[in-house]
Amino acid sequence: MAGPRQTKSDPQALSEYSASLFPDPRSETIKDDKPGHLGHRARLRTRFLEAGPDAVADYELLELLLFSALPRKDTKPLAKKLIDTFGSFANVITADKTKLLAVEGMGEAAVSGLKAVEAGTIRTLREGVIDKPVISSWTALIEYCTAQMAFGEIEQFGILFLDKKNRLIADEAQQKGTVDHTPVYPREVAKRALELNSSALIMVHNHPSGDPTPSRPDIDMTQKVKTALEAVGLILHDHIVIGRGQHVSFRRDGLI
Repeated sequence: MAGPRQTKSDPQALSEYSASLFPDPRSETIKDDKPGHLGHRARLRTRFLEAGPDAVADYELLELLLFSALPRKDTKPLAKKLIDTFGSFANVITADKTKLLAVEGMGEAAVSGLKAVEAGTIRTLREGVIDKPVISSWTALIEYCTAQMAFGEIEQFGILFLDKKNRLIADEAQQKGTVDHTPVYPREVAKRALELNSSALIMVHNHPSGDPTPSRPDIDMTQKVKTALEAVGLILHDHIVIGRGQHVSFRRDGLI
C-alpha cells in the first residue's frame, strides 16, 4: 500500500506561515493608540489662541478650563452638561460649589479650576477701581460689583468705603441673607466706616431674581443708614442694586 504523497517544502511559504502564527513584535507597525479627544483638544487650543475667544462657544471655553483638571478625559460632554444644567458660562463659573460637585463627572479639581476663574475675574476688575476716584471709574465699578454679585443665589450686602477724594479704600461684605432679604444694621455700618477713617460710602446689594428694582424695605433701610451716617458726619453717596445685566442707582433715580 502506497504511503502518503510527499511534497517538497517551500522555505518561503513556511516562513510566512510561521510569521503569521508568531509575529515578531519588532516588525509590527506601531499604531496610534491616543484617544481621539486629544486631537480635539489640540485643535480647540489652536483655534482659541489663533482666532481669539469669540471663535469658541461657551461650552468650548469650559472645555479649555477643564483640560488641566481632567487630563485623560473627554471634557466636551461634561462642558455641555454644565451649560445645560446652569444655563450659561457665567452661571457655571459663579455656581455654588456644592451644586457643581453634584454634576456627574465634576470633582474638586474641576470645581477649583472654575472657581479660580471667578476669583481671578473679580480681582482683575477690582484693580480697575481700588485707590481710584469712583466717580471717574463708574463703569469699572459697576462691572466689578456685577461680577461679584449678579449671579448670587442669595441676597448679599456690601459697602464700598471711600476716602475724602472719593477713592475706594475698602470693599467689605457686610451680610448675607435669604433669597430676598438681607439684615442691615445702620449703627454697625457707621461704626465700621469710622474704624476705616472713611468719609463716604456706597452701599451695594444684589437681587437674586435678576430684577434690580428696589423694594420698599430697600428704600426704607437706605434712609435709615443715611440718617445714621449723617449723625457722625459721613456721606452716603449711593446705593446700587445689582441685577443680571442691569442695575439701579438710588442717586440717579432720586431715591436718596
